Amino acid sequence: MAVRAWARVGRLVAVLTIHREIIEAIVAHARRDHPDEACGVVAGPVGSDAPLRHIPMENAERSTTFYRFDSTEQLRVWREMDDRDEEPVVIYHSHTATEPYPSRTDVSYAGEPNAHYLLVSTRDEHTAEIRSFRIVDGQVSEEPVQLVDESMDPMRSIEKSGDPHAVQSFMFGQSPATVDYECQH
Repeated sequence: MAVRAWARVGRLVAVLTIHREIIEAIVAHARRDHPDEACGVVAGPVGSDAPLRHIPMENAERSTTFYRFDSTEQLRVWREMDDRDEEPVVIYHSHTATEPYPSRTDVSYAGEPNAHYLLVSTRDEHTAEIRSFRIVDGQVSEEPVQLVDESMDPMRSIEKSGDPHAVQSFMFGQSPATVDYECQH
């Protein structure tokens, strides 16, 4: 699988630094839900800007052009993050037929000013395009995406046990479990 992360040159005030394994898990989720849009969050410790815990969620709309978190699932996930002293560091969804850029609807629904909004385009079955944005008060600012490999982050390997290539993914209503995603490069 080829992943192309791109950012426009210009006034970029932030960067999303995220583990390659989490991006691969997000892309795998987007491919699984295609042709419907996929959505989810990546949680991290409050104030850390460190996306560590991937939480794929259900698209309540089951739509090829729109996503919405199921309100019951969202309430439970946000309460769980709160109990764990976490916040949504990344909020992601996929676009199935267009470039990964926030639509007017995406912008109007962006309610987490500290979050990175990651979009994945699955319009090409061989390449996943990813882009990250900050959306604050209706203003969209693109930011670069820096992919970090597991071997380059000693803190990440301390958090996990078992297979060094596994990604921690947590489905709503389940206990934390290590999930392997096989992604071909």
